[in-house]
Amino acid sequence: MKIADKIKNARIQKGYTQEQSAENLLVSRQTISNWENGKSLPDIISIIKMSELYGLSLDEMMKGDKALLKKVERDAAAAKAEKKIIKFAWISIVIGTILIILGEILEGNPFIDFMNGALPWVLLGLMFLFAILYLDKEERDKE
Repeated sequence: MKIADKIKNARIQKGYTQEQSAENLLVSRQTISNWENGKSLPDIISIIKMSELYGLSLDEMMKGDKALLKKVERDAAAAKAEKKIIKFAWISIVIGTILIILGEILEGNPFIDFMNGALPWVLLGLMFLFAILYLDKEERDKE
């Protein structure tokens, strides 16, 4: 059974309208309708909330729907990639700040001057590279 059918059946068994479910799950009624009609899939947070609201286990909600499991895997991979990009950005900020401070302390040092001039461009290039690789991976995952 697909998650769309499970969501609809669970909602009806609990006696909720789509509007009531939407209010409890903090989504729109249209979102509930789209999930129940199979037009879109809920994210893992919404699945957990529905599991609590409808009194079903996560296993009952997710088991047997390969499309949903694939979406959850894609969402997890995207979150992991975003976390890496954010970590890289913070490291870049720290390194840049250290180089600015060193540039002020060691004024006239050719190596520090070179690093202060080159590092922003290197980091910008790496950020573009990460973005391209991330977007390319997302496109491949959609196929």
